Amino acid sequence: MAGRAAEPEVIWARPERTGRGPKPAYSRADIVAAAVRIADADGIDALSMRRIAADIGCGTMSLYNYVPRKEDLYELMVDAVSGEYDLPDPPRRPGGDWRADMLHVAREARGILRRHPWVIRLMTTGYAYGPNALRFLEGCLACLDGLDLPGGTKMELIATVNGTVMTIVANELAIAERARGLPWSEEQEQAVRGAYLRERLADGAYPRLAAVFAASGVGPLDPDEIFDRTLERVLDSFVPG
Repeated sequence: MAGRAAEPEVIWARPERTGRGPKPAYSRADIVAAAVRIADADGIDALSMRRIAADIGCGTMSLYNYVPRKEDLYELMVDAVSGEYDLPDPPRRPGGDWRADMLHVAREARGILRRHPWVIRLMTTGYAYGPNALRFLEGCLACLDGLDLPGGTKMELIATVNGTVMTIVANELAIAERARGLPWSEEQEQAVRGAYLRERLADGAYPRLAAVFAASGVGPLDPDEIFDRTLERVLDSFVPG
């Protein structure tokens, strides 16, 4: 007979540590901090309970008293870095400006994802129950107090902003990773590619593309300006019509 399936558990409802014995020399926060350090340095694939145990100086099996599953560890890690948000404080801004506040949140998210690129692989709506995640959602909703939309639509706005930022940063990180493997600079690479593109557009095979680039030019683009424009357009789509 098959055994009874384990019941689902929320890590935040679990005691800090199970089992008896003297108070340990480390905490769940220490474990999570070590996990974040390892993932930041070597990527999420390098993360293991054995390596965390070596980092903080304890036995591998004892970690399971604090974090029973790797999925729980991931949730704790995502919530830990979510605490890095510097959220706007609308009460200090008479009248508020929800667009400016949400653009600020998007920029904060971009910075966090750049510092902790592994978050993009782990992020899921299932990780929305930790204290920092709840603080983030509450803060974003406070930014949107002046926006005349239903609460559900505001949650969709927050999710859309987050998804857009993750997509942009994932592309930025992929470009940066590729550039690290090249024996020349990114500027040299873009110069060669720009020259090639101009040659292709000059032969008349791509008239629409040629018209676009004739108006905007073919050259280095400012990623920060592109980021802001993209997010502004996302926010535009939620302005009540």
